[in-house]
Amino acid sequence: DQVPAAQPGKHIRRAGEDVTAGTTVLRSGHLVTPAALGLAAALGLGELAVIPRQRVVVMSTGTELVSPGTPLRPGQIYESNAVMLTAALRDAGAEVVASTMSGDDVDSFRATLSRHAGNADLIVTTGGVSAGAYEVVKDALGGSVDFVKVAMQPGMPQGCGRVAGAGSPATSETATPIVTLPGNPVSALVSFEVFLRAPLRAAMGLPNPDRPRRTAVLTEDLTSPRGKRQFRRGVFDGDAGTVTSYGPPASHHLRWLASANCLLEIDEDVTEVAAGTQVRVWDLA
Repeated sequence: DQVPAAQPGKHIRRAGEDVTAGTTVLRSGHLVTPAALGLAAALGLGELAVIPRQRVVVMSTGTELVSPGTPLRPGQIYESNAVMLTAALRDAGAEVVASTMSGDDVDSFRATLSRHAGNADLIVTTGGVSAGAYEVVKDALGGSVDFVKVAMQPGMPQGCGRVAGAGSPATSETATPIVTLPGNPVSALVSFEVFLRAPLRAAMGLPNPDRPRRTAVLTEDLTSPRGKRQFRRGVFDGDAGTVTSYGPPASHHLRWLASANCLLEIDEDVTEVAAGTQVRVWDLA
């Protein structure tokens, strides 16, 4: 058989076909995807200047807490907040460098906190900030953290400040930021969504730091406490443009939040919302 003659230029990849001299291929603020990293390597770039992931330590407090998978004894509950917040932080793009538990002993809590503070860009604690008898976070950090009551439900008790790592002066400007979230699980995760997720993503230069806000038609009558901005668990139907509250509003009902796809926001000056009203929802999906 006669072999067909070769066509000039066929099966040849010429220099500059993919990227010509002077072409901008990666811009400041571009997310480093696998393809972007491959392109940088193909261009011979051994390094890229990037904004690193925020390194976060998660601490859950309470002598009653035990790790999942461990047999429960009387007076104990399984630790779920650190597990949940670790997943939320990673989903937001952060790197969780430690996830730990601490009991209600102030000295032990301080020692654990000091040990981790120098290795993190942010510390997030949960529990120990309310008005009970054993509020270890409040008792340990009263001089360096501002504890406040926020007019929202769930998630009223909050705190933020800075803590120094072991061997660092307490007044150091490089002290690690700390955010202290409430201990009820729904309060902890809603507080993360409201106060932490967007600024954390913005600090890393990630796109779309805010959860998408939607407007939807409420399918039922709802009441809300006066003077508190309420975030209820909800099911948002994007096709129908409707939202239905899901489960009770109390802050310990984690089951309902696990199956919800949005937070339904009700203003602090509203006590009753009628079915058919346009309301705001935070799209968690």
